[in-house]
Amino acid sequence: MGSSPIGGLRPWGAQIGPGDLVIARRGRKTLAAVGTVAQSAIYAPGKNPATGHPNFLEVAWREQPRDRSFPSVVFPMPALAELSEEQYRNLVEGSGIPAVTSAPPEAIEDPNAFVLEKYLEDFIVSNFDTIFEGTLQIYEDPEGNDGQQYATDIGSIDILAVERRSNSFVVIELKKGRSSDQVIGQILRYMGWVKKNLCTDGQAVKGLVICRDPDPKLSYALEMTNNIDVRYYSVSFKLREAP
Repeated sequence: MGSSPIGGLRPWGAQIGPGDLVIARRGRKTLAAVGTVAQSAIYAPGKNPATGHPNFLEVAWREQPRDRSFPSVVFPMPALAELSEEQYRNLVEGSGIPAVTSAPPEAIEDPNAFVLEKYLEDFIVSNFDTIFEGTLQIYEDPEGNDGQQYATDIGSIDILAVERRSNSFVVIELKKGRSSDQVIGQILRYMGWVKKNLCTDGQAVKGLVICRDPDPKLSYALEMTNNIDVRYYSVSFKLREAP
């Protein structure tokens, strides 16, 4: 049994009690340890001078599993989150079912654009500096998670970037065959999430929609915003008999 600041009593500490199972994470892709809360939270100033945290939970940590890494994000952003029994068992015993909340599936208006733009996203990320001429950089959070398919509790942002000149966040969404109403609603939700959860010191949040063809509905929607832009891409593919 050991005392742990990982489950330390912050405003949420009273929600955790003896007998509760807890998972300590490192970043959002690694399960550090699993344990059982042995007693209610205690206040002990000076107990851990290295961190300065005065609030602790006594946790009996299991020998296994320890330091289990997953290939993708499985833990939500908040420090404390309640998991279902199925999520807990899959994290501890299985290959890992993400504990992040996924956005509901959205209707696709143009299946061809959807398929093409799934590949286009990887191309943009691989050639990011060239495409944006150094004005943007892909965001990386303090836990080392990069901005491609950046996980939030309302879904995954296609690409989250930072504008070098202004230090503003830029939420980039590919239209991927969705209706204009869907993509505008989604990018606004993501921008709101970034503003609430990531922005510091008055950072601004901008949006960028990338699509294949001009869409009057999209243009009308963007008339009512001053912080979302749109860019169009073109693809050229030719066959020839000889080099």
